Amino acid sequence: MSDLLYSVDQAIATITLNRPDARNAYSDAMVSGLIDALDRAEHDDQVRALILTGAGPAFCAGGDLKKMRDREGMFSGDSVELRDNYIRGLQSIPRRFNLFEKPVIAAINGHAIGAGLDLSLMCDIRIASQRAKFGSTFANVGLIPGDGGAYLLPRVVGFSRAVELILTARIFDADEALRINLLHEICAPEDVMSRAKTKAQQIAALPPKAVKMAKAALYRCVDRDLETSLQLTAALQACVQRTDEHDAAVEALLAQLNS
Repeated sequence: MSDLLYSVDQAIATITLNRPDARNAYSDAMVSGLIDALDRAEHDDQVRALILTGAGPAFCAGGDLKKMRDREGMFSGDSVELRDNYIRGLQSIPRRFNLFEKPVIAAINGHAIGAGLDLSLMCDIRIASQRAKFGSTFANVGLIPGDGGAYLLPRVVGFSRAVELILTARIFDADEALRINLLHEICAPEDVMSRAKTKAQQIAALPPKAVKMAKAALYRCVDRDLETSLQLTAALQACVQRTDEHDAAVEALLAQLNS
């Protein structure tokens, strides 16, 4: 059985983490499969939005504790080899998401813990089950958020809140996650995928080049000064304003206003 599933329905691709018996903890095959799936979605012009979810009751439990204990797979080798494993393995995931140009929605069907929380933070929009639990729990097992969480969590919930969550390593529920802006929406467990698909369809209905450039503008401007941001968005705006989809959208809106 594959550790990761990939499918496309009309303009929406879905990646499903598929190790339900291990609460979708990372495996070496899952890491490489996730990178491959993102590449497929990126290069498929029919795909306009992506949904990431988990099979079974959990979204993602993060690192495989049994593999950690036994120093196997991605956790094998001495300290230098382990460092290289992280850079070439788990850390390739946030790097790939950082370059992924299409919108990604996390359909968080269950617990997102440790590196699983960090994986959800790599997505642009997060919709979760009311029963989901969250936690940056690395300190509980003597680790740090080394797969992107130390960078991503402060940008999503703010630095002060991220400090508290990481240093206490506490578990918190979906209501709190919504309150601190980690989530965009919570819903009944049975509605998570349908809500994610609805959001993906809203995005997919818009001009795809404009959506791609809007995402680029948001992420490339967030840590820049105003002048740099204005220069960047001027270039991106010039790109999309000379596309056929822009011309068609303007004509359609003018026809609607004149009808």
